[in-house]
Amino acid sequence: MKQQYDVIVIGGGPAGLASAIAASEHGANKVLVIERDKELGGILNQCIHNGFGLHHFKEELTGPEYAGKYVDLLKKTNVEILLDTMVIEIDTNKTVYCTSETHGYIVLQAKALILNMGCRERTRGAIAIPGDRPAGVFTAGAAQRYVNVEGYMPGKRVVILGSGDIGLIMARRMTLEGAKVLACVELMPYSNGLNRNIVQCLNDYDIPLYLSHTITDIQGKNRVEKVIVSKVDEHKNPIPGTEIEFACDCVLLSVGLIPENELTRQASIEMDPRTNGPVVYENMETSIPGIFASGNVVHVHDLVDFVSAESEKAGKAAGEYIQHGAFHSERVLNTKPGDCIGYIVPQRIRFDAVDQGVELSFRVRNVGENVAIEVRDEHKIIARFKREHVAPGEMEKVMIPKILMDKIEGDTLTVSLKQED
Repeated sequence: MKQQYDVIVIGGGPAGLASAIAASEHGANKVLVIERDKELGGILNQCIHNGFGLHHFKEELTGPEYAGKYVDLLKKTNVEILLDTMVIEIDTNKTVYCTSETHGYIVLQAKALILNMGCRERTRGAIAIPGDRPAGVFTAGAAQRYVNVEGYMPGKRVVILGSGDIGLIMARRMTLEGAKVLACVELMPYSNGLNRNIVQCLNDYDIPLYLSHTITDIQGKNRVEKVIVSKVDEHKNPIPGTEIEFACDCVLLSVGLIPENELTRQASIEMDPRTNGPVVYENMETSIPGIFASGNVVHVHDLVDFVSAESEKAGKAAGEYIQHGAFHSERVLNTKPGDCIGYIVPQRIRFDAVDQGVELSFRVRNVGENVAIEVRDEHKIIARFKREHVAPGEMEKVMIPKILMDKIEGDTLTVSLKQED
């Protein structure tokens, strides 16, 4: 006999915690969180720097403090927790197959599922850096765990490839621990991290940022001894004669995140090739009724506060689903990324489900100053939102109120980036 639950949440990080609490507050009486680690909190447990919670809790917190607030809230509910348990498969019937050292092989049945598996980092193998294969090459997140949790220093002379937020934060952390960070090297002509992290983690510590550069060679026998950095052209090809040599014993990679959607694909849920995450409706429901997704498994966020808000939406929707069943709408709107827009979430909007309005989250493709976010249907502009500055490293959000939604003609809503006069 399978154990039955109203809602099963896969993942006990910030997204999973927020989803579970919201589901329990909106009609789900029996909720289970399954987490593969030995404790709740996910990546937040190793993020000992502050800067979390400013939007959601209206106070500045460290990662563990932010996670701790949600764990405390979870304890006030009847949500069950299954730690040190790996989900190995889900199906369209919302059956969850998992295994753990303590409980062995477990089969669980849910009325609704919420997918909150998060992301993993891109490794050296994923980006194919040429050169030797010595020790001393780490992802920035792995290095963060070594330093902040395990108490090990990955190296003393460090070069960082990529300017993602974890890489920028680790530049500061390694410096504070006594290492010399020689350079942060970025392939693109702009940084992929938040501007505040560039200022606080690089500029404040005089760490040089090499834009439009990449590592073209790693040298070393047993341990990294040096790296060669070259400038790249507009096609991202190394330019001969621009090589810079750095003697170092450690390379940290901050070159992007991959949403962990193996389970999502197993269940034949429709995927968006732009985000590498599931296609979702306005309430974070996937293409399979009763299966919801939120957080980094849908699209990579830059602030955990936004993860929490999105995941609370998914949890609320899951609670409503088990009470009222699948939602049907005669009219469905498709969102479409236009000029200089990389992706949009949600990808679909059911008109009958819109109450006060719809929030669109997206990323731009290029850095822009004094621009406008233009939202239009097939015939006219619906809304324009001015922005003084936009960058690919910072997720943008706009709210389309219900009164404007009612004016939309056709079945496509396009978001574009336009230069203001």
